Amino acid sequence: MNQEDFFNIFRTGRNRMEQAVAAGLSEGGDWCDLYFEYTVYNDLLLKDGEVNDGGYNEDFGVGIRVLDGDRTGYAYSESTELKDMLAAAKAASSIACRTASGCKASVIQAGTVGRHRESCSGMNGVSTARDSLYATGKTWDNVQHAMFLPFLKRIDSSVRSKDGSIVRVMVHFADYQSYVMMFNSLGELVVDSRPMCSITVTAVFSRNGKTENSTASWSHRCGAEMLSPELAERLACDVVKGIDARFEARRPKGGEMPVVMGAGASGILLHEAMGHAFEADFNRKGQSIFSDRIGRRICRQGISIVDDGTIPGNRGAVNHDDEGVPGQKTYMVEDGILTSYLHDRISASFYGVSPTGNGRRESFRFNPIPRMRATYMEAGDACPEDIIGSVRHGIFVDEFSNGQVKIGEGDFTFYVKSGYLIENGRLTAPVKDINVIGNGPEALSRITAVGNDLKIDDGTWTCGKEQNVPVSVGIPTVLVSSLVVGGE
Repeated sequence: MNQEDFFNIFRTGRNRMEQAVAAGLSEGGDWCDLYFEYTVYNDLLLKDGEVNDGGYNEDFGVGIRVLDGDRTGYAYSESTELKDMLAAAKAASSIACRTASGCKASVIQAGTVGRHRESCSGMNGVSTARDSLYATGKTWDNVQHAMFLPFLKRIDSSVRSKDGSIVRVMVHFADYQSYVMMFNSLGELVVDSRPMCSITVTAVFSRNGKTENSTASWSHRCGAEMLSPELAERLACDVVKGIDARFEARRPKGGEMPVVMGAGASGILLHEAMGHAFEADFNRKGQSIFSDRIGRRICRQGISIVDDGTIPGNRGAVNHDDEGVPGQKTYMVEDGILTSYLHDRISASFYGVSPTGNGRRESFRFNPIPRMRATYMEAGDACPEDIIGSVRHGIFVDEFSNGQVKIGEGDFTFYVKSGYLIENGRLTAPVKDINVIGNGPEALSRITAVGNDLKIDDGTWTCGKEQNVPVSVGIPTVLVSSLVVGGE
């Protein structure tokens, strides 16, 4: 798609956008940007082999932001008629410029920093990703959704064939196609076409009067061509995996002990307990435990933590963020040193650096703020079996849920959904009904081994910091020498 296609979708053009920006700056602001969005969303719920629910939704509108010093004004319209955009722009201007703040931030400039993908600019300052991170063969707004029913039923039947104790199977399928256009007071114009597909499979098992459930999910920025028999079989296998251990699991004795986090989904602890504390708005406001630690060692040498918007097809991938900044791979921690926060344009201006492509929003109704994309720890050189073998008594965790984090103090509590006791270097009894309790900076400093098995999880991860955005998590097998385990 080219610039004209997006002008047609949003029934506007460069001249009208320039008029809206001028209205936004009419009361003296420093910056104005426009965020246009058209999203088509579909979902289907298959319960026990039959369609139980489904929906179709379209969303359309434009959000207008005005910055004046350290004040932000934001307004949106569900119409892109010029008169409605001008009204929203003037409302945003009035909010931002209502009173003199007495503190003028630096005027935002274009540019990026760090290890990032290049972008290219064409005529009239139009910017698009050189190679889309989420190229699609069949876009979701151009397919008949009835064609997906055989695929969903295939998942249902495959799950049931794998375990005779299953009493219920639910398959939820959702997709969306978003068209986004961004324009700002520097004259930069960015367009992007964003697909997403998410599948969640839940099975309920009943054995000897006891009930357990298991969930598996998959989400990618991709087109309809990705739905295959191989994907259906993979999801079916994942949802029954480990169910015997669930029925056998018991609550162990608690205490302070080593914790081994398994590769993949346990990276949610990294996202929640540490990643949020690296977001620049928390640091700019002095609310993060890491607010004054740029350039300082926060964990042992050899550990690097990344927030990456450039993984092709990944749920957290962004050709451009929601401020028009190209997607990048940002090293927050490099070789144990805190080297960067995650910046939107506002925080980048405050710190005198370039934005890192982390300005994200739920939709045109929301102001962009610093948000993660795909957050993970890079692989080390340790063998996962050797890491487990080094622990005399502890626990192995491969899946967390229901975490709570205090950004300012760094304290966290996570419920263990799946794990095992480690006894004399071996995984033994499965465990349940326990919490892992600790402090983010302390946990980082206590990482004593990092495995060579980095895994980026493909699940339907969604971050809910004020507004919901799709993200991804990952981690190799990691040994934390001491955390509190809440058990008996």
